[in-house]
Amino acid sequence: MSDAAKTDCPDANLVLEFDFDAPPAKVWRAVTIPALRERWLPDSDLARAEPESSVTGEEVSYRLRDSEPPFRESHVTFRIEPNEDGGTRVRIVQQACDDLAKLPQPANTNCCLMLAA
Repeated sequence: MSDAAKTDCPDANLVLEFDFDAPPAKVWRAVTIPALRERWLPDSDLARAEPESSVTGEEVSYRLRDSEPPFRESHVTFRIEPNEDGGTRVRIVQQACDDLAKLPQPANTNCCLMLAA
């Protein structure tokens, strides 16, 4: 499985772990089949219903969008693996999207264009 996406602010990630009695294949279906996922992660919470990326049986990532302004977005990744008890460990990593890239930059940022002026 891949590592969480790297950020300049490691505190920007929220990481949760859960153990379930169900086998990994059943948990995988719950996070990837839209009709099952809709029960606990509705399409209205997603920026798009399709996953951003997926490694079958191991990891799937979605993009979430806040329901209220300013409609911030984040990435949420579900990592699924067998646990020691014969069930499934699910690690959920939520990472804020880079909102600074979307915001207008002030004119006095002293970027290269301003230095050349």
